[in-house]
Amino acid sequence: MKKIWSPCSILNPVPVVMVSCGNINAKTNIITVAWTGTVCSKPSMVSISLRKERFSYDIIKNDGKFVINLVTEDLVKASDWCGVRSGKDYDKFAKMNLTSEKAQTSDCPVIKESPLNIECSVVKIIELGSHDMFLSRVDSVSVSEELIDAKTGALDMQKASLVAYSHGEYYALGAKLGKYGFTVKKNK
Repeated sequence: MKKIWSPCSILNPVPVVMVSCGNINAKTNIITVAWTGTVCSKPSMVSISLRKERFSYDIIKNDGKFVINLVTEDLVKASDWCGVRSGKDYDKFAKMNLTSEKAQTSDCPVIKESPLNIECSVVKIIELGSHDMFLSRVDSVSVSEELIDAKTGALDMQKASLVAYSHGEYYALGAKLGKYGFTVKKNK
């Protein structure tokens, strides 16, 4: 048996990311976002969804730039704190002892401690209701060398100890269960 619920946003788990924004030479901020995702492969596009009342909303809307920083187990405390505190009241980089570095393609800050930084340019803002979606082009991706296999050059995301978010709780991602196409791969 299954219970029938009212329509709701229940697709879980979701990635949890720290979005950095602003100008590294002036005011910067970090906002924790769980409503983010891949939109397109070619061109590479992602989205984040924000409430208009959030401090970072106007920064990103006006600058048209932001950085998605993946959250690891080591960053989960900072991620949570940055999600419940406002950049109006705090310098989140300073309070969480995070290192701000200039992005490759803009004056936005990246979070050095994050193993993967995705630099983005807003293409379109879509008003949806409680949240507006920032449909964005990926301009650059920075990956920690520790995540790259020295022999093959392949990205090994399991080494990153990434975190997911589900119904108000953070979870460590588990062991790899397979690889794309493993169900149809012929045994050798």
